[in-house]
Amino acid sequence: MSLYTYYRSQASFRVRIALNLKGLAREDSFLHLEKGDQFAAEYRAINPQMVVPTLIDGDVKLFQSLAILEYLDEKYPHPPLLPGDPAARAWVRGIALINAADSHPLIVPRVRHYLADMLKVSDEQRLAWIQHWLGAGLQAIESLLAEHPESGRFCHGDRPTVADICLVTQVTPAKTFDCPLDAYPRVIRVYDSCIAIPAFADAHPSKQPDTE
Repeated sequence: MSLYTYYRSQASFRVRIALNLKGLAREDSFLHLEKGDQFAAEYRAINPQMVVPTLIDGDVKLFQSLAILEYLDEKYPHPPLLPGDPAARAWVRGIALINAADSHPLIVPRVRHYLADMLKVSDEQRLAWIQHWLGAGLQAIESLLAEHPESGRFCHGDRPTVADICLVTQVTPAKTFDCPLDAYPRVIRVYDSCIAIPAFADAHPSKQPDTE
């Protein structure tokens, strides 16, 4: 199994966590997104969207992090990343999508570069943009955790799920971009529980071979 990844990519971070939780070995191919490695013709042939991650599992080529997580959970079901109950599965997916579909797409490098290069947004305004959208997602997750009877050490139940993976990849850039976090004690409680687990800690951007 091989993974095209970049240490600062939160989408790649999600997949690294899932692979670690399931004990699946991988070979990493590193693409430096800030230097434009993803636009090389060789990689464009692999992933026409020219983003990471891309996961190769034998003859199967996969893209988009949540689709990869679903695939891994179906093909390698232990330990599961989703609860068994349909309502719980939907709730967990909903938390994951706050990060993966709402907050994260607004702060990725290509959006930040467009704000700076095309719209001439200042560094201060870009930072405010990033902090706003990360904070909005964190506030939503905090409120949902507060009303969810099954949240505690983790978002749902007594083991990490896709929700926890995506919560961690919401908090990590929030820390990088100095977002105030005091208003999200439940989120931080879950983050701290997760990052204490080696599968999460070893997948962290700071622990990757291509970290700068």
